[in-house]
Amino acid sequence: MSQRPPASWILCALLAAALLPHTLSAQETQVAPETHVAEPALNLGDTSFLDATAFPGFVLEQIADGDRNPRIVDATGNTIPAAGAVNSLSGLTHFAWIEPKPFLFGAWYGAEIVVAAADVDATSSGQAGGIGNLTVSPFILQWPTRHLFHMPIDQRFDLDFDIPPGHFSRSNPVTLTNDNFTIHPYYVITAHPTKRIETSWRIHYLWNSTDNAPPLTTGARSTQAGQAIHFNATAAYNVWKGLWIGPNAYFLDQITDGKVNGVDLPNSPEKVAAIGPGMVYNHKKYFYYANEYQEFSAENRATGHKLVLRIEKVW
Repeated sequence: MSQRPPASWILCALLAAALLPHTLSAQETQVAPETHVAEPALNLGDTSFLDATAFPGFVLEQIADGDRNPRIVDATGNTIPAAGAVNSLSGLTHFAWIEPKPFLFGAWYGAEIVVAAADVDATSSGQAGGIGNLTVSPFILQWPTRHLFHMPIDQRFDLDFDIPPGHFSRSNPVTLTNDNFTIHPYYVITAHPTKRIETSWRIHYLWNSTDNAPPLTTGARSTQAGQAIHFNATAAYNVWKGLWIGPNAYFLDQITDGKVNGVDLPNSPEKVAAIGPGMVYNHKKYFYYANEYQEFSAENRATGHKLVLRIEKVW
């Protein structure tokens, strides 16, 4: 993929959920029995600087996430006694492509796939390891660089789907995959107010289908995680050649209640914010990222500290 340094080509979904995808977590670890349906793994801070800048060609990317979450909190943000901790390591392999000819509304067309694997230790709830959901996007629109009041901006729209690989165990309360799928489109923009300053904003919407085979420990016939909105944001300064340094952040807000057996669970939505330092270094066709986050204001989820390391090659 042809690219002009120091621009970056990142199309991660969740992560793992996202990028895509993006960090895999204990998806079915309950905050309290029958009071919460956990959101799937999401792209919370897995993509960051220069996020919307991309050009026709290919990208191959490897992302490594480490999460240390010593607390699980309830709807008021208070630690749940004896709930244990959730710690995880995950890796995402991401491949994407953009067609060089204009396709729609002046944008190039593209597609991507993300394969995720993880090892999760939910202490009192159990452990799990292996391959997680597969993230695919058959529809990417990447716009060439435009100018708004003489300020260069890059934009992308991506329609991502998380698809279960078909293997899961109902006997384990900690699962990396289950019997449902998700749809999570996103829009991302990168702006350069000055030549040496960038700011990127990636906004996701998440919808979860019903899981008709939840872990047996839930005692439920079906569960459905609520809809959510989450975003990643950055501001960086180009301190030297291909080196950018600055703060990065993410925010998650679940906007509808989860459901058990088709019934809403009140006071169950998840929420979390995080901020920390980060950097990206570009050398020829390689990009190296390091992002650190400290979470705060969490509700109905495990919370703590996150480190993301990424390497990508474009051609």
